[in-house]
Amino acid sequence: MPRIRNDPNLNICPDYASEVFANIRAQLVNENTTEAQAMQLLRNIWEVNNDAIKVLWQQQVDEDRERQQQHQRIDEDERERLEQVRIEEEEAARKEERKKNKYKFIPILETGIPDEPAITPCSYALKKLDKGEYVELWYFTNDGLDEASIKKTIDDDAMILSTLADGSTAWVSSASTRSARSVINDENLPFEEFCQACPRFLTAI
Repeated sequence: MPRIRNDPNLNICPDYASEVFANIRAQLVNENTTEAQAMQLLRNIWEVNNDAIKVLWQQQVDEDRERQQQHQRIDEDERERLEQVRIEEEEAARKEERKKNKYKFIPILETGIPDEPAITPCSYALKKLDKGEYVELWYFTNDGLDEASIKKTIDDDAMILSTLADGSTAWVSSASTRSARSVINDENLPFEEFCQACPRFLTAI
């Protein structure tokens, strides 16, 4: 069926009393039908025909609305699909970027600026710790750290003559030696110095 171009609800019934419709009125007038009845008959026919067109018009409007809504749903689904594709592609790109530059994305811990000086025991104690060997806590007391600070002026790689346990002598690096006169064994360490050393020792390991 051809599309209806104009809304029939806006149509106005023609003036069948005008001269334009005189010939049509004349064909309807007879001994049983007056001219006034002929004009009313023409108006009735027009209204019936226009009402039928109104029904078809409403069907057309409903079909157009449904078709438009369907197109909108299809367009919306397509937009959502494209948006999902974009999100997935961006997420894949971020994952690839994190994989290639993993150190770039390491979270920065919210820690303040250190306000305490670094605890640096002597090289001898550090080397023992690196090897997993026993180290006296004295090296982490104030006296031990003071001595380490004084001995920093001596190159750790400097060779010095040292007496070994068997009484023989040998050249060894200064970092591998210690002053036996200063070191206090753990069991003889005063409680105050023990409290100084323990936290520093735990930090060092």
